[in-house]
Amino acid sequence: MLAAIATLVAFSLPNISLAQQNRVSSFNLYGVPGLIDLPTADLAPDGTLSTTISKMGNNNRSTLTFQITPRLTGSFRYAAIQNFSNPASVNLRYYDRSFDVRYQLMREGKYRPAVAIGLQDFIGTGLYGAEYIVASKQLVPGLRVTGGLGWGRLGSANSLGSTGNRPASLLGQGGIPTYDRWFRGPYSAFGGVSYAPSSRLAFKVEYSTDAYTRESTEGTFNRKSPWNFGVDYRLRNGGQLSAYYAYGSEVGIQMTFHTDLKSSPRPGGTDQAPVPVLVRDSAAIADLGWTQDNTTENSTRKALRGALEKERLVYEGLELTAKRAVLRVRNPNYRSVPQAIGRAARVMSRIVPASVEEFVIVPVGNGMAMSAVKMRRSDIENLENAPATEMLARTSIVEGFRLAPRAEKDLYPRFLWSLAPYVTISAFDPSSPVRMDGGLRLQAKYQLTPNIVVSGALTKKLFGDLTEIRRTTPSTLPKVRTDANKYSAQGDPAIQHLTVTGYGRPGKNLYSRVTVGYLETMYAGVSGEVLWKPVESRLALGLELNYVRQRAFDQLFGLQSYGVLTGHASAYYDLGGGFHGQVDVGRYLAGDVGATVTLDREFSNGWRVGAYATFTNVDFDDFGEGSFDKGIRVTMPMSWTSGKQTRNKSEIVIQSLTRDGGARLNVNGRLYNQVRDYHRPEMEKTWGRVWR
Repeated sequence: MLAAIATLVAFSLPNISLAQQNRVSSFNLYGVPGLIDLPTADLAPDGTLSTTISKMGNNNRSTLTFQITPRLTGSFRYAAIQNFSNPASVNLRYYDRSFDVRYQLMREGKYRPAVAIGLQDFIGTGLYGAEYIVASKQLVPGLRVTGGLGWGRLGSANSLGSTGNRPASLLGQGGIPTYDRWFRGPYSAFGGVSYAPSSRLAFKVEYSTDAYTRESTEGTFNRKSPWNFGVDYRLRNGGQLSAYYAYGSEVGIQMTFHTDLKSSPRPGGTDQAPVPVLVRDSAAIADLGWTQDNTTENSTRKALRGALEKERLVYEGLELTAKRAVLRVRNPNYRSVPQAIGRAARVMSRIVPASVEEFVIVPVGNGMAMSAVKMRRSDIENLENAPATEMLARTSIVEGFRLAPRAEKDLYPRFLWSLAPYVTISAFDPSSPVRMDGGLRLQAKYQLTPNIVVSGALTKKLFGDLTEIRRTTPSTLPKVRTDANKYSAQGDPAIQHLTVTGYGRPGKNLYSRVTVGYLETMYAGVSGEVLWKPVESRLALGLELNYVRQRAFDQLFGLQSYGVLTGHASAYYDLGGGFHGQVDVGRYLAGDVGATVTLDREFSNGWRVGAYATFTNVDFDDFGEGSFDKGIRVTMPMSWTSGKQTRNKSEIVIQSLTRDGGARLNVNGRLYNQVRDYHRPEMEKTWGRVWR
């Protein structure tokens, strides 16, 4: 198995429903919907994440493909070719990264075929560069035909004509769009047929117009025929196993797994059922006698604290009057905030005196009131078994500034710690596709007050080879990240971070953070941040400023001479339809100036797939391999696999080998992702869980 993509196999747990299995297209050796080595016009269901590992002769490919929208598909591929004598080869093995994109122009109808247009390796070295227009149509049940026109590799054999000159050379550093060759040069007609006698088995034959020119020249490939033959076997979980005989000389095998990010293996979850709402007796509603002494109020506080703990929520404070109860509560466990709000409201209905009609639930994080959720108690009583949308229509989600009661004194300070394994991965080193360090990490957090946190992490390495990372491309930039091998070699044991952080609400719609100390593995200093985020708005604006010094390689208490002032102005926007954009403009660790653009697709169950790109005033040649910083990130919520609500998640970032250009400080506790979950646009997405 090859490449960093192989690490994502564990994330792409087979999870395709029976209804979807027949909708998932066959995937080809490139890890995209296709026949054997050729594309088709088919698509996977919207929101499907697919991982493919394939081998044909000396060609090994690992591909991650995501159905970004119902018609748009994106792919990232990492390939290795053995016995390939390119100057960038290591021990005659050439590693190549590439990105694909395709769009279905026309859906299949009763008489019309599906039609798609695609760019293969449109960001990369151009080794696999090709463009195509392809059509696919089912003629009778089980029999599907495909035909198309291809340029680049798909126009390199049996050409029908040409649309201009096409550069033949590979791009030296790679990583930039190959727009100068799109749909240019010779073009050829390709096609194929697949026949599925059952839902589990399919036979395929195709006529390929890929001459494998470079591989044949290098002697790594022997193309004797344009005809390829294959068989697919679909597993019960939707996965695909395939075997091929290709080009009259090569045998190929392939394995593809699919994950439907829109669904969950356990839709109902495994959490214990919430307590039922208690409907008040009409006579008790008018009883205000409890307001004359403190006994009822004190017993209410005590009872709420215990009952919320059973619901895995943390009681922090209460303001109680005859008609209104304001609850300060912390949510350490529920990924879906409405589920936490709903459980808190149920508990209040059973404990708060009957005369109280208005519930105001103020969720807090690091001492900051994130919002205030206002509910009428009579609505809670009447709508417990009604559709959640009816409760949402009667609920107000408003600014929580100065609405939270004070945290009760006996809650702080508090101390938390953990000891767990860790793994640090570096991908795409030219001499080894994946390197890693692993060991044990001791973490501790001492919360002095609701708003002031002291935290740290100490690591002890038990194995690894990050010390062997080598950068062969020279750069004139300060070594702000490319000394990672020295930090790995000398930092054992290492203080990963040791900081004091203060959080606040300086004003309406404003949130703040100041962090001082050893901020991350390579930098120490001070980091300050302010975020503007109205509770009803999809837009947020942030400003962060940092002054840092480079840490000593042993990652203990020493510092080096390099220091830099760095910071960014950020804009965040919920684009709708599950898409979320972010733009950060500012100064990076090497002193370069530019911007990072990020686009994510997020799902209500917590999955997130996104990509980012950073462009600064550093020349591509100075940056080195990859030309500029870019990457793909996949975030999996732990609640998705366990079925138990938790705010924990696991994230894998697939990026070029870390360079010095476009490098940003890694500091814990940035504000936006803490705040946004508790505001109305985000809460509406999972409000259906309010009664769970």
